[in-house]
Amino acid sequence: MKLSILDQSPISSDQTAQDALYESMKLAQAGEELGYTRYWIAEHHNLPGLACPAPEVMLSYIGAHTNTIRIGAGAVLLPHYKPFKVAEVYNMLATLFPGRIDVGIGRAPGGSAEATNALSENFLQEVWKVPEKVEDLVRFLEDDYPTESGYVKLSASPVPPIAPAAWLLGTGKKSAMLAAEKGLPYAFGLFMSDQDGSEMIREYRERFRERKQGEKPQVMLTVSVICAETTEEAEELALSTLIWSLRKANGQGHGLVPSIKEVKQYVPEDKEKEALEKMKQKMIIGSPNVVKERLTQMQQKYRADEIMLVTITHSPEAKRRSYELIAKACGLKK
Repeated sequence: MKLSILDQSPISSDQTAQDALYESMKLAQAGEELGYTRYWIAEHHNLPGLACPAPEVMLSYIGAHTNTIRIGAGAVLLPHYKPFKVAEVYNMLATLFPGRIDVGIGRAPGGSAEATNALSENFLQEVWKVPEKVEDLVRFLEDDYPTESGYVKLSASPVPPIAPAAWLLGTGKKSAMLAAEKGLPYAFGLFMSDQDGSEMIREYRERFRERKQGEKPQVMLTVSVICAETTEEAEELALSTLIWSLRKANGQGHGLVPSIKEVKQYVPEDKEKEALEKMKQKMIIGSPNVVKERLTQMQQKYRADEIMLVTITHSPEAKRRSYELIAKACGLKK
C-alpha cells in the first residue's frame, strides 16, 4: 500500500504560526523516515488557524530539510494565478530538488470571499477558464508548446531535467472528468466531499486519455485519519478535531486546534460518544489494526493506487505518532 501525507499546517492553541510551520517541516522529515511516498501541503487564505497561504515558500524550506520524499502543493489554487508563473515557481523547485516535486492543481478559492477578491479579479470567470489554464500549465511544465500557440517562444525557466508531476485535485465529478480529459493523475478529496466517489473514479479510469504513450490513470484517495495505540486514545484525540471543525464552521473562536482539556469545556461527557459516531462517518479513528483494515477496504473499493492521509491533532507528537503507527501497521519501508 502506497501512503502519503497531506498537511494543512494547523495552529494549535499553544502554538504560534511559526511553531506550526516548523512542525510541518518536522512532519515531512518523519514521513520521509517512515517510508511515506509524498508530502503535500495545502494552500489557504485568510483562514484563522491555518498557517500556510504560500505552499511554494514552505516547499523550499521542507525540500532543504529532506532528501528523498516527494513534496508538493495540495493544491495550487489555479484560478488565482497565471499558469506561466506557477510553472516558473515549480520548475525552480524541481531544479533545486530534482525528481521530487509535485504540482497538485485545484480550483477552489481556498478562503473567505474577502481574500478571494483581494487575490484575484473575476474569480468565477477564472474558474470557468480552469480547463484551459490546466492545459497551459502542463505544457509549460513539459516545456512542450505546439508551434501554432502564442507561447512558442516562452520557456518557464529554469527548465529542470525532470519536470514536476502535475495532479488534478477535486471533490466531484467535474474535476475527475477534467483529469481524464487532460490525461492527468487524479486525487479525490474524500475527507472534504459529500459524495461517495467510487462511481466517479470508475468513470475517470474509463475516460482517461493518455498524454504520452503508455501513461495510465492514477487515483489517489485523501482521507482523514487519527491513529493511536488504542481506539479509546484515538477517539480522545479526535475530539480536538471535532471541536476545531465545529468552531470553524460556526465562525467561533480563533481557529486554533484545542487541547483535550479545552475540548472538555465544549463537549459534555454524555455527548462525546454521539459526536464521535458522527465523526466516524467521515474519518478513520482507531488503533493501528483498525486503521489498516479500513484503509485496505478503501483501497479495494476505490481501486486506489495511493492513499493520502490528513491528520489533525492538538499535539504535534501525537500527529507524528499516528503516522508512525500507521506506517508500521501497513508495512511501509523505511
